[in-house]
Order: sequence, then structure tokens, then C-alpha cells
Amino acid sequence: MTQHAQTTEVVIVGGGIVGSAAALALRKMNIAVTLLERDLCGSHSSGVNYGGVRRQGRTIAQLPLAARSHEIWGRLKNLIGIDGEYIRSGHLKLARSESDLASLENYRNNTHGFGMDLRMLGAAELRKQYPWLGVRAVGGSLCPEDGHANPRLVSPAFAAAAAQAGAIIHERTCVEEIQHDGERFHVLTNNGLEIKSRFLLNCAGAWAVNIAKQFGESVPMQSIHPVMVVTEPLPAFMNLSLGVEGGGVYARQAPSGNCVIGGSRGYALDDKRARPSRAAIDLVLQQTVELLPSLRHAHIIRSWSGTEGDLPDRQPVIGLSRTTQGLIHAFGFAGAGFQTGPAVGEVLAELVRDGKSTTPIDAFGIERYTQHL
Repeated sequence: MTQHAQTTEVVIVGGGIVGSAAALALRKMNIAVTLLERDLCGSHSSGVNYGGVRRQGRTIAQLPLAARSHEIWGRLKNLIGIDGEYIRSGHLKLARSESDLASLENYRNNTHGFGMDLRMLGAAELRKQYPWLGVRAVGGSLCPEDGHANPRLVSPAFAAAAAQAGAIIHERTCVEEIQHDGERFHVLTNNGLEIKSRFLLNCAGAWAVNIAKQFGESVPMQSIHPVMVVTEPLPAFMNLSLGVEGGGVYARQAPSGNCVIGGSRGYALDDKRARPSRAAIDLVLQQTVELLPSLRHAHIIRSWSGTEGDLPDRQPVIGLSRTTQGLIHAFGFAGAGFQTGPAVGEVLAELVRDGKSTTPIDAFGIERYTQHL
């Protein structure tokens, strides 16, 4: 039985960085918004990811979003009240073969005009600048102003800033039913709350497909479970964020000295939890030591995994529903959500207010999966 009801302009399902950034952007437009999160804001993929804040390696279609977010990250402390350990350290993408190096060169040639200032490094220059790298790296591409941050600090801080700006946030609140009467959404929760709203933002991460399907927009999204490990604090040696062309591992050293390393895939325990396997951890460490031999004897103090939504074309779904007025989707970021999330939040707010975005998002429309249904 409904205990109490609320009426608002926008209800957001999902309190990750995308949903929380949207709530903050809406409040800056003086639009009433209520956010529902079944656990704690930033406690799923937005808070347990690697923490990379990079534009390099994003698809061409995602680069306008990434550029918009890059500007927002530059004023992060003024926006959310903390710096979130955000550092523009540079992002170095390594090549392990000549073909990888050619791919990086091709990417640089195709992304001129997006302000990344990519710099190609051959083997000799790579060794000179970064003597701690292993011999497996034969070259790389440096994006000087990309960097990294602490997702455990940043993602919840977006929600806290939204609440301070006037957003109503309900944590530990599960959505049990969503109906649309042709004009408004009626959202019922596990604790008896009913919310009526003109707009519903579907920012529920790996679980967003359930909402989309309810409104006739099924998408073939799968859940993936990236593996993360962190070492004991070590003397500072790595002053940038590392990635690898073609995938594999990624690594950064936090201000505390701990090295955060990601790669491989874990497995789901249930609908909410995931865990790295021993084999996955071993694979991550093996590939890491090839690139960072100084970590060979470092102690691993923690490992974890999370759940992200992954779509076949590796592009997110962002935009208006094609079946239901007022429904707006933003999910399926598969590793891109942390960096682009602040910009996606602003885009969602623009879609609510204006029905369109100042940043191109046509490539992310949900109709690319549903138009043939």
C-alpha cells in the first residue's frame, strides 16, 4: 500500500554518476527532480571502476561528449565540492607490436580537431621518458591532459551536490513498478513511495534494459564484470594513467602510492554482486608485470569486480524513447561512463528542458536496436 506520494517534474532511476550528474544539472536549471537508488549512490559501477578519466581511445562518436566532460572535470571541485583526487596526469596508451603502433597513429590522424594533442612516442623516446616500462612496450600515444580520479569519492559527491542543490534523493529504494498514463509516469517503490512525474530518466546501469523492455524497447545488452586489483602503497614511480592498444590491462598510481590495476573479466554471484576469479587476477597480474616489471613483487591488498552494461557496438544508449513520451535513456557505457558521465548528465537535462541536446548524440539512439522489431 502506498504510504505517501510525491509529484515532481523528473524522476531518475539510478544513482550512479550519470543519474546523479543529471540530477545536479536539472537543479541548476531549477527543474524539480527526484532520484531513486536501490543501494547507495555511486555504489555500483560508477564507484568501483578503475577511475580513468580519458578521452583517448573513445570512439569518434563519443569524442564530443568526452570533450564536454573534459571541460566539466576541469572545474570539478567548484561543481561538487571536492577534487576527487582528480589529476591531469596524462594518459599513455601503449603498443605491444608494430601493428598496434600503426593503429594508434591511425587513431591520432582520425581525431584531429578534438583537442587531445596526441603525441606519438617511439621505443627510444618511450624508454627515455618512462624507464620503468617493460620491454614489451614498443611505442605509445600520449594524451597529456587526460588523467584519473578516485571513483569512490567522485561518484557519491555528484549525488551529494545534487541533494545540496535541492534534488530529492531516496537511497535503498527499489523501483517495483512503473506505469505511464499517457501524460505522467507513476513510479512505485518497495517502501511504499509513489512518485508522479512528467519525465523518467532511465539511468539504471546494467539493469536499465528491464525498464526499456517494459516500454517496448528491448536491446541486446549484456552484463560484464571488469576485474580490479590494488597493490600496497609503493614509492611514487608512475605519474600517468596507462592503457594498452587492443585491450588487456590498465594501471595508475594513486596519490597514496597504491597502484590500481584493471583488466580481464570476473563473474556474477547474483543479480547485484560480482567477483574476480583467481584465474582472472593471475592474468591481470601477468600482463601487468610485462609492462611494469617493478610490480613483480608488490603485494596485492584487495581485489574486486562490478557490473557494467555492454552493447554489441560498444556505444551507449543516450536519448529519447521512441515509444513513450517523457522517457529518456542513458545506459550501456561499458567503461566510458565515469569520464563522460558529467557531460551525459548535462545532455539529459537539456533533453528534459529543450527536447534536444547541444552535443551530438544521434549515434546513441535506441532505435538502432529497436527499429526492426
